[in-house]
Amino acid sequence: MAGEAIFCNLTFNILHKRDLFIRADDELKCILPVNAQVIVLANTNERFLHFINSNYATFDGEIPLKTARVSNAYFKDAEKLSGSEIVYDFAQFAKENDLKLFFLGGKADSNAEAVLNIRNAYGVKIDGFSPDFEEYPFSEKFVLSCREKIRAFKPDILFVGFGAPKQEYFIEDNFDFLKSCGVKYALGSGGTFEFVSGKIVRAPRWIQRAGLESLFRFCKEISWMRFRRILYSCKFYRYVKHAPDF
Repeated sequence: MAGEAIFCNLTFNILHKRDLFIRADDELKCILPVNAQVIVLANTNERFLHFINSNYATFDGEIPLKTARVSNAYFKDAEKLSGSEIVYDFAQFAKENDLKLFFLGGKADSNAEAVLNIRNAYGVKIDGFSPDFEEYPFSEKFVLSCREKIRAFKPDILFVGFGAPKQEYFIEDNFDFLKSCGVKYALGSGGTFEFVSGKIVRAPRWIQRAGLESLFRFCKEISWMRFRRILYSCKFYRYVKHAPDF
């Protein structure tokens, strides 16, 4: 690891884009973009917190990043590295190193269009699979269907878009299997496929830099669910200097 520091009880150890691709030769590197919602989830779920702190975390979200910069000088040069942005860095990395990408999860149409868009833009070997929606713990049928697709394609880079913490649990539960298939990087990617497919339009860059992307999404898709998500995410402030709730 290039270095690490703790913020909101989570260990952040990928602070710059250049650190995304550093790995030991035989290591399966799990990279987990962490936004405000994930911070709250992790601080109320011991298993989730432990999994993040045992792997590699990036900042996904301007407000947590800006808060971290103020609270700890170690983060002063940290970059925002969200799943919906670093997916393109990994596509370029795959192109330059003849690696294969796989998109697991998301809605079926978004997954398919995201795969097509990356293939057309980068000319890389890429495939995807969107299993029927299930809550965690996943059924044996669900896991086996995912494993069958991964085993057949043998990707080097795997993006899992089940949403947190289900995607992280899938990676953790199937860690040895993924490694045996030759997966070198496994990333929890949330709604990344929706953005890559073009189904969801990103907020203008200035809105992102201001930390108002969630509010932008709410204004575009007004719903009680999105409002509650904003309120829930704001709870991350309570963990800046306090212990987790378990």
